[in-house]
Amino acid sequence: MKKIIFDKRILTHFDFLIVILLVPIFGWSLFLVYEISDTLFQKQVLYYVIGLGGFFVAFFISWRKIKWLIPPMYWVMILLLVAVEFFGVTKLGAKRWLEIPFVNLTIQPSELFKPAFLLMMAFLIHENPPGKNGYSVKEFAKLSFYILLPFTLILKEPDLGTALVLLIIGYGILFIVGVNWRIWAAIFLAIAVASPLIYQNLEDYQKKRVEDFISEKPSYHVQQSIIAVGSGGMHGQDKESSTQTHLKFLPIASSDFIFSYLSERFGFVGVVALISIYALLILHLFSIAINAGEDYFLKVIASGLSFLIFLYMSVNIAMTIGLAPVVGLPLPMFSHGGSSFLNFLVIFGILQNLLAFRFNFLYNSASKINYV
Repeated sequence: MKKIIFDKRILTHFDFLIVILLVPIFGWSLFLVYEISDTLFQKQVLYYVIGLGGFFVAFFISWRKIKWLIPPMYWVMILLLVAVEFFGVTKLGAKRWLEIPFVNLTIQPSELFKPAFLLMMAFLIHENPPGKNGYSVKEFAKLSFYILLPFTLILKEPDLGTALVLLIIGYGILFIVGVNWRIWAAIFLAIAVASPLIYQNLEDYQKKRVEDFISEKPSYHVQQSIIAVGSGGMHGQDKESSTQTHLKFLPIASSDFIFSYLSERFGFVGVVALISIYALLILHLFSIAINAGEDYFLKVIASGLSFLIFLYMSVNIAMTIGLAPVVGLPLPMFSHGGSSFLNFLVIFGILQNLLAFRFNFLYNSASKINYV
């Protein structure tokens, strides 16, 4: 009879520092959502269970061995983005969601696309690594196709925030991996020249957000957010005194503007503590990418995840204090919501797999589990 034994040496390459940094983010978020709404709290617990399930599934998949499946995964997610155009659910003027039959839940393919996007970038770069002087124009154009296709589909929903995030992450990864500097110079020049045309083709609500941002008087949402942030003071207020949130002055307090409620409840000290945790997590992920050498799977996933967290965090915080236009980017793994949380946990599961099985040849067999 065969006995299944998990090789404990795998755990020596599991990154427990990531877990240590994520736990306070999860716990703090759950606490704030509980204070805002019992119903949302129950949903958030369900999202956590689903997210952790996604993490373990992603962790136990041998991504390096089944890399041939990555392109089909990418194209399936592209089909889901196309399906949004024909079968999507419209909320607040945007068609971004697909309804799951019989369970009264929706998914946002643009959020769930991110793991497939990062894996596809890793696959393409692994199969065709850059030369000594970086990628040439031809190679850069091929990689750009896989970045610009989802960017266009998501922009059409419209979801400018998520589309720009994918664009920045894709080209940020290429910057880390290596591209000839002349290509970057040409791109920056083209963006500078095309900026007026890009602005003219924005949706009306997107133009209004930009106008609200550059005007002297911020929008109602931002005004209430700034009041909530300022009312927290140095150490914050108790729940009963947090009137901006609990008297419903602060809109979308559990998701887009949860940073404002955090500031109202825990003040400047709480804000510094949360940003410090994010900063440590981002720097740690970036160090993994830099030290990955020619392991392009690990380099791409780690750098992509660090860019993703940094962009979501910085843009969300900036918009709540009036330093950026209001866009639908949640505070990563902190705002209430299922699609974004599942997306991040799956990517973390992929990263932990790539770390834990990076030195697979040192184990007793080529698989995760030994049979004796």
